[in-house]
Amino acid sequence: MALLEVRDVAKSFAPGTSAVAGVSLDLAEGDILCLLGPSGCGKTTLLRLIAGLETPDRGVVRFDGRDLAGVPPHTRDFGMMFQDFALFPHKNVFDNVAFGLRMRRRPAAEIAARVTAMLATVDLAGFEQREIGRLSGGEQQRVALARALAPGPRLLMLDEPMGALDRALRERLMLDVRAILKRVGMTAVYVTHDQTEAFAVADQLAVMNAGRIEQFGRPPAVYDHPATPFVARFLGFENLLPGRVDAGGLVVTAAGRFRPPSPARGPAVTLLVRPALDQAAPPAGDGAGDVNVIDGVIDAVAFRGRFCQVWLVAGGERLLFEVTGDYDHRPGERVRVRVSPEQLQVYAV
Repeated sequence: MALLEVRDVAKSFAPGTSAVAGVSLDLAEGDILCLLGPSGCGKTTLLRLIAGLETPDRGVVRFDGRDLAGVPPHTRDFGMMFQDFALFPHKNVFDNVAFGLRMRRRPAAEIAARVTAMLATVDLAGFEQREIGRLSGGEQQRVALARALAPGPRLLMLDEPMGALDRALRERLMLDVRAILKRVGMTAVYVTHDQTEAFAVADQLAVMNAGRIEQFGRPPAVYDHPATPFVARFLGFENLLPGRVDAGGLVVTAAGRFRPPSPARGPAVTLLVRPALDQAAPPAGDGAGDVNVIDGVIDAVAFRGRFCQVWLVAGGERLLFEVTGDYDHRPGERVRVRVSPEQLQVYAV
């Protein structure tokens, strides 16, 4: 049985608009669920509904089989960690981490032992007497995590916990956060708008849009098979082409004719072309009868270190491809791109 169950939960703050629109999901004990989506998609509202900071208009939230309707937030045994960390600047590290334990009136010896253990868990052993203002952003984030974990919550909720950190620091810390949560066996709900962060942290991923879950699953499955054009776009796939299915089952677009791995059903579809690309060769002939071939003109090339990004204009569509290593062709050249069926995914319109 799932530890956390959300069933048809909905919330509106204004007539005619839904912040959360009938969301259902399960979370197993010890798993980390990332709620991923753009600003305004409902992910923070859903987190607050689970926490009890908002009351659903309908639906049920259960934890360990218990209906949480009417259960105050402070008695749910959940922990919270926010984007701004909400540390007390006038207290040192020890007092910040001890705050929740003191609110629960734990004995002093137990508090001291727990604070020491939590700081060791987040790799800040010996930081007890440090002032908050003298810590780096990454150290403050670890203190905030230690404070959230110290009371021993059964569920930890993290709302954009790395949103205040710069990209380089987030890249270093996202794996650390996952490792720490796994080390203590914590079940967690983690809100983020950053797909890289979500992929690094999550066991399960819920991509949200307009208050609904567009796709739920393990990160590799979501990335390999985005369920909707919205999910594909949000995950960074640029090449989504409107098309139609002809009598032979080919998807016909302005950029070319394509045969996906399985027969397409139409008549109107959207075609996803994944960006992986071998070195493109100059076109031979007019290519009018070729399938899974794109003839176009290079619009721009950008070196990105391990790969090059190549923008190609074909049939009025601007497509993005990625080539490993350096790239031999330059803007203005005509090239032919051949894609494999495995790079194609079709969505019914």
